Amino acid sequence: MKANKKPFHIWNTSTLLILCIFLLFIAFPLFLVLKKSVIDPGTGQFTFEYLSKFFERKFYWITILNSFKVTVAATLLSMVIGLPLAYMMRKVKIKGSKFIEIFVIISYISPPFIGAYAWIQLLGRRGVITEFVNNLFGTQFDGIYGFAGIVLVLSLQSFPLIYLYISGALKNLDNSLNEAAESLGYSNFQRIFKIIIPLIIPTMLASALLVFMRVIADFGTPMLIGEGYRTIPVLIYTQFMSEVGGNDGFAAALCMIFIVVTLVLFLVQRIVASRFSYSMSALKPMSVEKVKGFKNILSHAFVYFVVLLAILPQLVVTFTSFLETKGGQVYTGNFSFDNYRNILFLKNTAVIWNTYKMGIIAIIIIVVLGVLISYLTVRKKNAITNILDTVSMFPFIIPGSVLGISFIFAFSDKPFVLSGTVLIMVMSFVIRRMPYTIRSSTAIIGQISPSLEEAAISLGASEAKTFRKVVVPMMMPGVMAGAIMSWITVISELSSSIILYTSGTQTLTVSIYTEVIRGNYGNASAYSAILTVTSIISLLLFFKLTGKREVSV
Repeated sequence: MKANKKPFHIWNTSTLLILCIFLLFIAFPLFLVLKKSVIDPGTGQFTFEYLSKFFERKFYWITILNSFKVTVAATLLSMVIGLPLAYMMRKVKIKGSKFIEIFVIISYISPPFIGAYAWIQLLGRRGVITEFVNNLFGTQFDGIYGFAGIVLVLSLQSFPLIYLYISGALKNLDNSLNEAAESLGYSNFQRIFKIIIPLIIPTMLASALLVFMRVIADFGTPMLIGEGYRTIPVLIYTQFMSEVGGNDGFAAALCMIFIVVTLVLFLVQRIVASRFSYSMSALKPMSVEKVKGFKNILSHAFVYFVVLLAILPQLVVTFTSFLETKGGQVYTGNFSFDNYRNILFLKNTAVIWNTYKMGIIAIIIIVVLGVLISYLTVRKKNAITNILDTVSMFPFIIPGSVLGISFIFAFSDKPFVLSGTVLIMVMSFVIRRMPYTIRSSTAIIGQISPSLEEAAISLGASEAKTFRKVVVPMMMPGVMAGAIMSWITVISELSSSIILYTSGTQTLTVSIYTEVIRGNYGNASAYSAILTVTSIISLLLFFKLTGKREVSV
């Protein structure tokens, strides 16, 4: 009996310690946001003044409508692009399909605001395409700023998520159903709309809701090209930055409204996942066919055009990073290494090393906590681990800008003075990306038979030793692959970083954003190219570890 008490004590101690960390960095900041949104700082009385201010003034509440318009439009356009692309890639033999898959994944893992910046270079007021069109046709096209530009950028950055989900669903689709419909005289279009689409509707809904949540919380894109078209993340940021040192209540109220919106979306996603999900065994998977004539030309043209648009931002920022600029904004057309010389030698290179250093620290913490939490919630179920499981999912509903502001509220005063430190930046990365690692680690543990642990314990190993020597080694390949994908998203984080950073903790994403705002496009391109290359190298490492050429989501 004594041998069993020690491991029990270790697991409960670990659970309580992790729960305390989550309460400190999730529950406590969110509580302060709620408190500041309904408590008058002068009198200490309960008030709806800040919430009323939002709904009474059209300037404020119109941002919710703007956010929904952008999000609905971008989600629908992403579906229109991603669904046929996934079908063609699974049904038609496309030349260079392996590279196309990689290009789509690269476009997916790239930060949306880099896409916004790249499209400014192409379709901004002084963009290459803008000037060409205006000079050729004598038009006065003013660029892609506003609603159309935001939808374009977010759609091109989000459709890969639709593609990855639906491609996976089509991979598990039993093609015998499709063949049976064909034998009954159904045309190709009839089979698509009456057989294939109904079978993948659960996947379509799940992926659409994920895109919806991702787009509505995006800050960088509408901030860069929205101009007068404001969305709620932009409003939260601008109001908070103008309110620092004064009245924080309205900024907190905006955060609470945004949390309620994302919470509703999250609950809808969970309901859809539970009611419409099912598994299907592909006894006869859909096979790639070689088509000829007009269909072949049309299929290749569509796939290549879509992928070109998706990967264009990365190509643009890489190309322009080697162009000479005049005054930072105007490209002379001459090739030069001046932009790299500026950021690597004339500027402080700490922003690059900060990104790598804080990203690596964050990933280590994410992996350690993710493995422990998933093991505790799967193998050591009890009331405390159930609470831990629930709290660990909270970051799903916390947009980055809201997390950043809540951290400022929580860690700017005693007893927890962390503002401006590396720790607060690292923990913002950890909290933002932790749920994804927990989810993937939980799936891995579910595939490990408990009998392996029981066998080790029967041979005299303690539970803790069995966890270290048996469970962790078996999990590591999958966990490390997931960690690399988390690393890519960590180094691309902007929403929380733009609020929390100081001159000593500035990252690549913040540097790109600030250089664009200042009009130093050459420097922004060089920083973007470094971030893009880092992401691509990380992706190649992921492929090496997993032996795959695709990413599951």
